[in-house]
Amino acid sequence: MTAPTIRPAVAADHPQLLALWLASVRATHAFLGEGDVQELVPVVRDVVLPGLEIWVLEFAPGVPAGFMGLDGAAVEALFVAPDHFRKGVGKMLLAHARGLKGALSVDVNEQNPQALAFYLQCGFVQVGRSPLDPAGRPFPILHLREA
Repeated sequence: MTAPTIRPAVAADHPQLLALWLASVRATHAFLGEGDVQELVPVVRDVVLPGLEIWVLEFAPGVPAGFMGLDGAAVEALFVAPDHFRKGVGKMLLAHARGLKGALSVDVNEQNPQALAFYLQCGFVQVGRSPLDPAGRPFPILHLREA
């Protein structure tokens, strides 16, 4: 495996990043039905990708292994391609964000124990909980920040 590159996303990356998001969500968000996932596709495509500061991690040019979306010091999106799970991609993206923004915060679906375990392992602590997701659906959100 070659050394990773982390670079800002450009609009031409968005279709690949949307596909990566979809594969990652299907592999990790078992609590979402396919209808829920399909409802989120236009949000990710039309709001998240163009609206956040997106960073792409690649091991080979033009082949994203993961991406992260930041809003200030808040990690609003962190998704890794399933074939790169548990290879340090998420940790590298978080380290990059810390270098840019300092201490970070993130919201995690309570029903995604893998993501929660990842962030706790990376030094985040839970500081709150919301019973509904931002769209008002019954998917509790845990609010985390770095200690």
